Parts: sequence; structure tokens; C-alpha cells
Amino acid sequence: DAFHQIIRDEGVLALWNGTFPSLLLVFNPAIQFMFYEGFKRKLLKKQLQLTSLDAFVIGAIAKAVATTLTYPLQTVQSILRFGRHRLNPENRTLGSLRNVLYLLQQRVRRFGLVGLYKGLEAKLLQTVLTAALMFLVYEKLTAATFTVMGLKHSRRH
Repeated sequence: DAFHQIIRDEGVLALWNGTFPSLLLVFNPAIQFMFYEGFKRKLLKKQLQLTSLDAFVIGAIAKAVATTLTYPLQTVQSILRFGRHRLNPENRTLGSLRNVLYLLQQRVRRFGLVGLYKGLEAKLLQTVLTAALMFLVYEKLTAATFTVMGLKHSRRH
């Protein structure tokens, strides 16, 4: 029934609203890991190994950076998914790059640059702690695995 109603009211392409921004959001974990590894390498130049607190803190910082950089796309994704948008009259294909840029532009016009980050605090609260814990567990599991296998864990990857 839901599929039928969406197709009838909004068209078949509405079933994929938010897909293009979702594809672009694969950059979020890539950015997160890039910053995590960069911070980790800098820290390991100054000390022999990463402490639990180090892994937790740099994991949190890396996720905060990645989330902040990709948050405008997450906002557009939500707008497209929940139908709170006005179509770009020049291009009716929802979720296309042109419409993503159009929605970003409309958001800036309506709320200013700060509008791109409206609600960021809640998103950071939702994601940063989880990512920090994930990196802490990752480092502990990696160290344990190397120990069990009898391998020397390299400081630099």
C-alpha cells in the first residue's frame, strides 16, 4: 500500500529520494578513518603505543570532523527522504546532483550558512561516542589478535 501511495502521489522516482546523497555519504567513514589514522600516526611518533584514552579521544575527534564535513549532505538526505522539499523547477529528478546542490543553496538562502549545520549538535551526540568506543574496541581487538598470533604489533601501519 505504501509503495502504491508513494508512486501514485509522488511518482516512481520518489522511491529513491535521498539515494544520491546516501551514496555521497560513503565519504563520512572514509574521512573518519583518514583522520583517525593521521592522528594516531602523529601520536605514535611521540610515544611507543596508543593508550585506551588516546584511541577513544582521537576516535571521537575523527568522527566529529567527518560528521561536521558531511553534515550538509545528511541534511539534504533527510529533506529528500521525508519529502520536505520544493522541487527545483529546472530539474524534477529528485536526488540528482543538481537537486542536491539546489537544496543546499535553498537552505543557505533561507537560514544562512548556519542552516547547513542546523541540528549538528544532536547528530554529534548520536555518533561521536559510538565511534570513539568503536575505535577503542578496534585497537584492543587488534592488539589481542597480534598477541594471540604471536606477532609483533607494528607501531606504524
